[in-house]
Amino acid sequence: MSCSISLEKKLLTFSTASALVFALMGIGLGVWMGSLVILFDGAYSLVSLFLTLISLAAAWYIRSPKAGQHNVNINLIEPAVIAFKGFAITLMCGASFVSAVLAILAGGREVDTGLALVFAVINLVGCLGTYWLLAKRGNQSKSALIEAESKQWLMDSVISGAVMAGFIVASALSYAGLVEYAVFADPVMVIIASVYFTLVPLKMMQGALRQLITVYQQDDEAIFDRRMQKAG
Repeated sequence: MSCSISLEKKLLTFSTASALVFALMGIGLGVWMGSLVILFDGAYSLVSLFLTLISLAAAWYIRSPKAGQHNVNINLIEPAVIAFKGFAITLMCGASFVSAVLAILAGGREVDTGLALVFAVINLVGCLGTYWLLAKRGNQSKSALIEAESKQWLMDSVISGAVMAGFIVASALSYAGLVEYAVFADPVMVIIASVYFTLVPLKMMQGALRQLITVYQQDDEAIFDRRMQKAG
């Protein structure tokens, strides 16, 4: 059991460090290049970093002696954290969708596709590597927090792949002399990514909320049984 706890903390710490690197790289390049989709990728990593810190705090509290001293059902903590993570990601996707629609209405965005492609390749390889490690080693820890964490990185990997594919299309349009269409590639990629990736966190929230309801029902039944025993 202690080995699984130690592995859980190590994986969450590794995920935190990875999210910090990709967040700084994505937000920095996104602002510098004026690319909404790169900024979206960096913002997702930043949100992932914040959510991973919450997971670390939850994992520490669940395994600490204080958890047993407080009148808190620790079975509620993991699904509550996962539900919050799903809500935060959904909120970020919604904000990104609105920004992309406004960019399209403003006439699109011109981006240096060559540099953007380099970023997309590096980001994709890094995200896939992090997801692979969490998914592989996460099975050993048998942690719901690590499972949710790996899903976040899978989403980030697919986002990075979509970014790379989008910039390849934008480059092809530019070389074909269709620059007036290439400027819409960046915000359109954000719209596609934000709509598609809202589904995953919504499923995370649905499963977590179902688990929370189950735990509450079990608590109510246990309280009722204790009262019946006292009355008897």
